[in-house]
Amino acid sequence: MKSLALVIAGHAATRPEAAAFFAGATRMSWAEYDARSTRLAARLLDLGLPRGERVGVLLPDGPEVHAVWVGCEKAGLVVMGIGPRAGLVELEHLLRKSGARALISEARYRDEDTARLVARLRERGLPLDHHLVVDAGLAEGDAIFAGVPGSPEIDAARAFAADELFLLNSTSGTTGLPKCVTQDQRRWNHFHELAVDAADLSEGDVFMSVIPAPFGFGIWTAHVTPTLLGAPVVVMPRFDAEGMLDAIERHRVSVLAAVTTQFIMMLESRDLASRDLSSLRVLFTGGEAVPERRAAEFEDRTGARVLQFYGSNETGALSRTTLRDSQAVRLASAGRAIESMRVRLFDDAGNDVTASGRGQPGCRGPLTSRGYFEDDAANAALHTPDGWMLTGDIARLDGDGVLTVIGRSADFIIRGGKNVSARAVEDAVATHPSVALSAAVAMPDPVFGERVCVYVEVRPGESLDLPGLVSHLASRGVSKETLPERLVVVDALPRSSGGKVAKQALRDDIARRVSEEGRP
Repeated sequence: MKSLALVIAGHAATRPEAAAFFAGATRMSWAEYDARSTRLAARLLDLGLPRGERVGVLLPDGPEVHAVWVGCEKAGLVVMGIGPRAGLVELEHLLRKSGARALISEARYRDEDTARLVARLRERGLPLDHHLVVDAGLAEGDAIFAGVPGSPEIDAARAFAADELFLLNSTSGTTGLPKCVTQDQRRWNHFHELAVDAADLSEGDVFMSVIPAPFGFGIWTAHVTPTLLGAPVVVMPRFDAEGMLDAIERHRVSVLAAVTTQFIMMLESRDLASRDLSSLRVLFTGGEAVPERRAAEFEDRTGARVLQFYGSNETGALSRTTLRDSQAVRLASAGRAIESMRVRLFDDAGNDVTASGRGQPGCRGPLTSRGYFEDDAANAALHTPDGWMLTGDIARLDGDGVLTVIGRSADFIIRGGKNVSARAVEDAVATHPSVALSAAVAMPDPVFGERVCVYVEVRPGESLDLPGLVSHLASRGVSKETLPERLVVVDALPRSSGGKVAKQALRDDIARRVSEEGRP
């Protein structure tokens, strides 16, 4: 199995001027991709870092971040991928957890000079011996760093093989500080093969990935599969729905990758009806529960088919949907369990309850990660006592092998001793015509322990109050325990670094509101 660096070098030799990336007005060819990553590898080797050392990479989504990742691969240095939306606390945590000796960033981070930031981090005990700055010169085709020759010689023996650790990325951080997940290219090659089969992917496709590169969904849709196919991929340094629509139309995108909130924002865009999206044939989505009604609307309005892989950053995929599946399977379930992943269901004690058809999915197979980096306690919690890797979800598995996710084991609202699925609340609230996006969380309550609170973004020009929402849901036969007991309308739901709704921020917000309201 060839490493990505070798595949890119092959494309550079056979199709040097073909596009590897598009980002706004920027175009990066395969030859440029190979050359820039080689120049970076030479610069990194000059630092004298030992093979296997970690390098923090904090860059916006664009061709640059991928060239930097491949440069680190060629130099035998493990990337600590940090999402461009990471806050300072998360940034420091990931650099400290990974033990990164170097940081590659732009000159500014959140309107601060990164040189000053690095100085502060060093004062706080982080072993950041080196700080390298990448800016506009990269996108314009100049040498990545001053003083690096145009065609440097690098030691090929330093480069990672496909089965070696090449990247650490983080959990999305929706419930607290993220963990570092170990990645090798072999697992993503297996993932790639399943994706090609699911959607009939080929080098003739044009991909667009609007998921931050350091997360699992972004890794395979922007860094791995387009490269292995030799197909171009459109990326966005900063996501917005209108910009995504413009890029789909301009580049004739055929395969789109977006989390649920992003494709819903696309549906809510006033520009959607005026765009020519006839090139689009597949949307890969996930990262959050896929709302059946909105996914069906996406298919109706674009003509594309909605597909997903179900799993986690840690486990890889446990199930998938394909173009061969019925719409009911594709949109109302997480698809069929992947045979090679040997999917089972477990109860809270780690007992195999697959025969019951309901439990926490676990797996063993070629798509799983190696677990968390240097974190024995977290790895123990990630696995059953006999070594099956768990997802943290609750799901049903029927006799045909179709998996349906009920909710996260940690995403239930426990009201008076009864578990209320946050996903069930969100699915119900999404049926209201004024609701664009919603997120349900537990609200502290002195009597019931927790009550149901829902945060909502409303559509432009619309308004919503709690009595109207409850009346709408009651008219649809929604069960009483699923009815929201508090509504908070916000301009925009907070997002984690991975683009998902940051539910911990909402839990903290409602706890603060309740506390302040209870003060004399």
